[in-house]
Amino acid sequence: MSQQYSTGDIVDRFRQVLSDAGLPAAPETNFICDGELHRFRVESDKKGSRNGWYVLHLDGVPAGAFGSWRAGIAESWCSKGQDQLTEAERRQLRERMEKAKTARQSQLKQRHANAAHRARKLWKSAKPAAPDHPYLVKKQVQPFRARQIGPALVLDIRDIYGGLSSLQFIQPDGTKKLLSGGAKQERFIPVTGASGREPETVLVCEGWATGATLAASMPDALVLAAIDAGNLPAVAVATRQRWPACDLIVCGDDDRKTEGNPGAAAASKAAELSAARVALPEWPEGCPVHLSDFNDLATWLNEVKQ
Repeated sequence: MSQQYSTGDIVDRFRQVLSDAGLPAAPETNFICDGELHRFRVESDKKGSRNGWYVLHLDGVPAGAFGSWRAGIAESWCSKGQDQLTEAERRQLRERMEKAKTARQSQLKQRHANAAHRARKLWKSAKPAAPDHPYLVKKQVQPFRARQIGPALVLDIRDIYGGLSSLQFIQPDGTKKLLSGGAKQERFIPVTGASGREPETVLVCEGWATGATLAASMPDALVLAAIDAGNLPAVAVATRQRWPACDLIVCGDDDRKTEGNPGAAAASKAAELSAARVALPEWPEGCPVHLSDFNDLATWLNEVKQ
């Protein structure tokens, strides 16, 4: 271990690094400095969860890695600056970080597999969603493939080949939650369409309700909801690779009131990476500026007509 710092000093520094990275460890966390991967609760996560992970070495040059499966963060830390390390220390650090990466990927793979198993059981037990579910009524959309468990809508999250990876639950008040541990990257909610055949037109959007609105207006299209803007490019690229000849349209949110318009920016990036077209809502005169997606527009237009 470093001659300059005690074990307590190193742990305190490591705890501060996690906090600075936006992953403060819950007060009950006792860091184990054995070079193995351990899980911990991020302070802002619910009690009982352990979405955070870390590896901490004390021998040689104290160093470690850490992250959060929930937040998609993975970072490394070293008690010495890169310019202070000898070549032997750099080599040791690279080997340790590679070992930590392998351990993290192994645990993540198992975490995803466990979640997929739970998802299959829950999806099988769920019933077709009631058309008068409060969320469906509010969004003025059909259930399509949605199912229901108790008061919650249940939406299946799949990979590009149809494998069930996870679930999204939507409560009557619109509160959304993903199945803990489920894979999301490159996954999507298939809203409707295709039925096993090669799709001619594929629409990729963010949220399921937006996808339901699009599916109603273009019933022959395959509609995929990427869950959020961050996942939009990955889903668009996976779609293009799966169906290279399809007419791919990325239907983005127009976050006009948010600096940088993240919805439109994500849609443009997704389209550029996947050789797709981009579609954003066309706002008529007098349309409220807080509206941002195709479902918002359709709902507002229906209300104006009444």
